[in-house]
Amino acid sequence: MAKQILIVEDDPIMRLGMEHFLRSRGYEIMTCTDGKEAIELIDKMSFDIIISDLKMPYYDGFEVLKRAKSVQPHAYFIIITAYADIKDAVEAIRQGAFDYIAKPFSNEELLIAIEKCLHFQKLENEISQLKETLKEKVVFENIIGVSPQMQQVFKQISSVAVTDAPVLIQGQSGTGKELVANAIHNLSKRADKILVKINCAAIPENLFESELFGYERGAFTGATKTKIGKIEYAHEGTIFFDEIGDIPLFLQPKLLRLLEDHSITRLGDNREIKVDIRMIYATSKNLKDLVSKGLFREDLFYRINIVPITLPPLKERTEDIPYLVDYFLRQFCKKFNKPNLKISPHAFDVLMSYSYPGNVRELKHAIERAVILAQSDTINVQDLPQEMRITGNIEASCMSEHIPLEQSIKCFEKQKIIIALRETGGKKIEAAKLLGISRKVLWSKIKEYGIDEFFSLSQQLEED
Repeated sequence: MAKQILIVEDDPIMRLGMEHFLRSRGYEIMTCTDGKEAIELIDKMSFDIIISDLKMPYYDGFEVLKRAKSVQPHAYFIIITAYADIKDAVEAIRQGAFDYIAKPFSNEELLIAIEKCLHFQKLENEISQLKETLKEKVVFENIIGVSPQMQQVFKQISSVAVTDAPVLIQGQSGTGKELVANAIHNLSKRADKILVKINCAAIPENLFESELFGYERGAFTGATKTKIGKIEYAHEGTIFFDEIGDIPLFLQPKLLRLLEDHSITRLGDNREIKVDIRMIYATSKNLKDLVSKGLFREDLFYRINIVPITLPPLKERTEDIPYLVDYFLRQFCKKFNKPNLKISPHAFDVLMSYSYPGNVRELKHAIERAVILAQSDTINVQDLPQEMRITGNIEASCMSEHIPLEQSIKCFEKQKIIIALRETGGKKIEAAKLLGISRKVLWSKIKEYGIDEFFSLSQQLEED
């Protein structure tokens, strides 16, 4: 679409010359002969660029600029002025004009000024779009990732947030399931309402029903007054069931009824209470396995698994680690007032090579610890947790140019076994599968390298 330009010039020869030239360049042009006519037109029509003489009858260029900035702040304003009035042109720029052209000027000078306006207009549009993107990123608070896996998670969050569909967030401990729940709520139409969080693993079984559904006075010994449950409290908002796999089996039918009928019944009461809530669930367990073991209702599983979002472990998205390190470093440097702290190359290599069985949470705590312990303006390997230092020291020694190739290979083999055992909690069968070797070979390697002693008795690698 052609750009709309308004030319305000009382000199007819100059006005017509600019009009014909700019029309030939594909612009839509309107012209005015004085400031009064310009202000009337600005009040009625929208323009991308306004080119105005400074000295004119009725209203001068300053008055036209003032009205344009008030009515059309998006429009770019170019002042035309004589050399003798350059000071006035500079004042006009101070008041909001984009540029000025000194008389006499050529068509090329005029075109350059216009193209400069349009270039900046394009940049402003791009910045505006970027701000919108960043605004959305702020909603994904603390969720950082450039990896394809996390970009897919971001798309899923954006898509599902605008609906009221149940969401099941799956992932290992420390991958950020609660942060995803926060993001879904913040992007939803219920963002201005409450988000109630329930940690199903932390509520004693005998208190579960009363905590979730509430109770009437006299419902049981000690019930001296009516209490609203967490589900009813979340009315019109969102409720987040963290570790849904730990909800007692006897309560699951009531949760299924909530999903189907959007109603609850308090303990000690027969009345149904309608609730309008969005439900989000999270689990670090395999719910299908729980179903097969009879610990989780199959019909409930399929009702909450309508929109599954799976968070990858950090070891599967290592390209995100530098961004997470940078984010947490800035966060804790600010918190502990160490603004100039940086990470040594060796420490950074250790952070990059570690397997993170505790996922993002473990990385966050490692950076927090390092910022607290750092004695200089640099975080070194010794400031990192011991389990990370062990991996880093092994890597450094394995890469030494002073050891033979065969010894270096054995060094790395030992490291891989240690990492596998750490990731599987010392379970040798699982570690052997992870390494792609038999259990017998693994036992032999553990004995050969003295890995049990390496871990020390405190590790207590469990026997399978």
